[in-house]
Amino acid sequence: MTKNMTEGSPMKLILGFSIPLFFGFLFQQFYSLVDTVIVGRFLGKDNLAAVGATGSINFLVIGFCMGVCSGFAIPVSHKFGAGDYPGMRKYVANCAWLAAAFAVVLTGFTTLFCRQILVVMRTPGNILDSSYAYIWIIFLGIPATFLYNMTSGVIRALGDSRTPVIFLVMSSFLNVGMDLFFILNLHMGVQGAAWATVISQGISGSCCLLFIVKKFELLRIRKEEWAPDRHMMRVLCGMGVPMGLQYSVTAIGSVVLQSATNTLGSDAVAAVTASGRISGFLACPFDALGSTMATYGGQNVGAGRLDRIGEGMKSCIFLGAGYAVIALFISIFLGRPLAMLFLDASEVSIIGNVRLLLIVSTAFYFPLALVNIIRFLIQGMGFPTFAILAGVFEMIARAITGFLLVPLIGFPGVALGNPIAWLFADAFLIPAYLHVRKVLAGRLEGASGR
Repeated sequence: MTKNMTEGSPMKLILGFSIPLFFGFLFQQFYSLVDTVIVGRFLGKDNLAAVGATGSINFLVIGFCMGVCSGFAIPVSHKFGAGDYPGMRKYVANCAWLAAAFAVVLTGFTTLFCRQILVVMRTPGNILDSSYAYIWIIFLGIPATFLYNMTSGVIRALGDSRTPVIFLVMSSFLNVGMDLFFILNLHMGVQGAAWATVISQGISGSCCLLFIVKKFELLRIRKEEWAPDRHMMRVLCGMGVPMGLQYSVTAIGSVVLQSATNTLGSDAVAAVTASGRISGFLACPFDALGSTMATYGGQNVGAGRLDRIGEGMKSCIFLGAGYAVIALFISIFLGRPLAMLFLDASEVSIIGNVRLLLIVSTAFYFPLALVNIIRFLIQGMGFPTFAILAGVFEMIARAITGFLLVPLIGFPGVALGNPIAWLFADAFLIPAYLHVRKVLAGRLEGASGR
């Protein structure tokens, strides 16, 4: 069930690990895509815009949950790489305690204040109620988000990237069926799409948990290992909270950009929503490569194999650059047909804006590849604070775009928001990686000299 990434060809290991992850991220995007297509086609463009208007605040909160869980998995991968299995199980037990606490606090806070946040974001009045109805249910499902991301993160930390995908595929098809049933048969509107997403993710998380209990001998936690450990919790929070904040800090810039987009009207919001769902699919390979490098970096640092990290990063960048070219051609030649999955052919202006957004974004996909690969690698190497700083650079870039470019040039300013953010992040991450390499080399040299 496990995979040791400290030995063998880095390229082969990265490909073998990232391909199942790619399908996992693909089906995660499938959740959003199905919601959006069904909402856009059967409930109209205003409801499509209503779901889209929640995108940045959704990313702010759910991204924090995902980042925290990714950070929790890093000490687990370090212990696995070092062969310390009792320590690994203790970390998993403390992950569970912390995840439960975070889930309770975040669910209470977000469900209480989400309407006020949407108002502050200047969500158009004609879609405010629908936006609130959708995002309130998504936030109510935060425990399901923690369950899936924590259990799948632990499984991946041990080198198994395939099993979580199997359960995610199963729940994705379930999500499709529930979407159609809730919206078309029960006439639940956007609330039906939200409930389908929450229930499906809860099922995939439960399946991952059951798999861990039944199949992973190394993860069968003994009674004494369940005891909360303050030191381990501090380590886990030291990894998880910065990674969660990195998503949230990045999302603050997205909230500013979303607020600026909202001032352009619901048609602009609908265009951003549709292009965002398509971009989510197109960017899945970068997400997979990034998550692969987190596990690869974590295991090799745990094993003291710093020499393999640079080689693995070069292999990953080569793969990312090749795919970036493919994604650009997809946007140029298929952008319009893809937009028509969400919108009626009569919405010519919105479809044109979707295509514009796709072409501009994919033209800068190589910088996005670097952001994912280097940031996740640095996190896996045990330096999560740099993730927050990279997120700050992205936040600044999107805030500048929202405050200055969008009011100045309108919708084209929205299209430039993400590319500018990726370039800002790379300007920080590349020298940060060189610094991290130097620090770790010094630590290993000092340890070998003792």
